[in-house]
Amino acid sequence: MDPEVAVPADKVTPLQQMVASCTGALLTSLIMTPMDVIKIRLQAQSSQFTKGKCFLYSNGLMDHLCVCEEGGSKAWYKKPGCFQGTLDAFLKITRSEGISSLWSGLPPTLVMAVPATVIYFTSYDQLTAFLKSKLGENETRIPIVAGILARFGAVTVISPLELIRTKMQSKKFSYKEVHQFVSKAVSQDGWISLWKGWSPTVLRDVPFSAMYWYNYEALKKWLCEKSGLYEPTFMINFTSGALSGSVAAVVTLPFDVVKTQKQTQLWMYESHKMSIPSSMSTWVIMKNIIAKNGVSGLFTGKEG
Repeated sequence: MDPEVAVPADKVTPLQQMVASCTGALLTSLIMTPMDVIKIRLQAQSSQFTKGKCFLYSNGLMDHLCVCEEGGSKAWYKKPGCFQGTLDAFLKITRSEGISSLWSGLPPTLVMAVPATVIYFTSYDQLTAFLKSKLGENETRIPIVAGILARFGAVTVISPLELIRTKMQSKKFSYKEVHQFVSKAVSQDGWISLWKGWSPTVLRDVPFSAMYWYNYEALKKWLCEKSGLYEPTFMINFTSGALSGSVAAVVTLPFDVVKTQKQTQLWMYESHKMSIPSSMSTWVIMKNIIAKNGVSGLFTGKEG
């Protein structure tokens, strides 16, 4: 069939987009979470997680700041183990604790991650369709603009909820106490206090989103042209996504490292009721990392 006279596929409704993104989010978490659980268990083995210490937990969709609790080895991340590496940990955890242990800690994080993913992907699809109707199908800047706005919106909506989730987990707050905490924070520092840690998240996620979607759409179009196809196949979508995500992840890794350090430092100051120093800005943290470890320190990856 000639591409120019091909009948376009039926328009996907916003509800269908939300269901699809929700399904994709759950599948991603189920596939990616075991790797992070193993990473955290290996970290706990080499460096004990004491009460009040925080670590980052990733379910494949979002990073979540988790705070260690009391209770000896009852918590999943404190269970004893003698692991020689990733594969050894995978086998031993599966045999001794059951395969379900590879998804420890997942349900609470999905409360934030799934809504964020639904907002992000649905917003991107709707913005893309709107911009194409206004600017034309072949406007190359559409993925960049739609990606920036969609990610900016998702991060802004979820940031206060993630702050509240962390507080509830760390001090076992009741809903009444959470309301009191929010009211006190707003009265003392204004509504902006609910978006602590927002800036480094935006600095990482927004450029990532812009680069990812631009490269994804460009690669997908190029691969379709090379293959003589009107619609992309699964492999074309998969290849485009993998390459685009890899490039964007490498470029934005410095902001990811800074985000991790800022989140953990903010929590340590707050948990010990210490005043947060003025040197906690994103750029100051980045300068400190470079001064201590050189530019390569910005590309060392995340530590829990």
